Amino acid sequence: MTAALPAVALASPVFVDTSVLIQSEDGAFPDRREQVMAWLRVLWQQRLGRVSSQVLNEFYRTITTRIQPPMPNGDARAEVRRYQRWAPWAVDHATVESAWSLESRFNLPYTDALIVAAAKVQGCELLLSLTLPHQQLFDSVTIINPLLAAPAGVPATTSAERSA
Repeated sequence: MTAALPAVALASPVFVDTSVLIQSEDGAFPDRREQVMAWLRVLWQQRLGRVSSQVLNEFYRTITTRIQPPMPNGDARAEVRRYQRWAPWAVDHATVESAWSLESRFNLPYTDALIVAAAKVQGCELLLSLTLPHQQLFDSVTIINPLLAAPAGVPATTSAERSA
């Protein structure tokens, strides 16, 4: 018997990066997609999801050009419009300055630092990402890999349990 994924309590808005949104649309790995979808459902239900204009732009570009088969542009636009309800942060000068600081202090690639900075400015303590290191703390923002933890209150199983 394998253990359930650790639960993460949600007390403030949660920033969702591009990799998570892409995984929610990619059917190549159904178990991964379902775990990501469990997180997104909770964020929608509790109105805690946050993104940035950078995330939505990268999401649109990727799902229309880099996944196979690509999503039709009209469908991709509808998805971006849906995530507009999460009040995407428009990157401004202060966010860029914060990103430069994060880039220098944590040796982050600039685009990742910009995502962490956007999460910080929106008051997010958690940032869902499939690419940044799980449980890494960047100032006040903790990275959570949605494949390695589950939102509190949602039954979660490991991939081995789902395969059984």
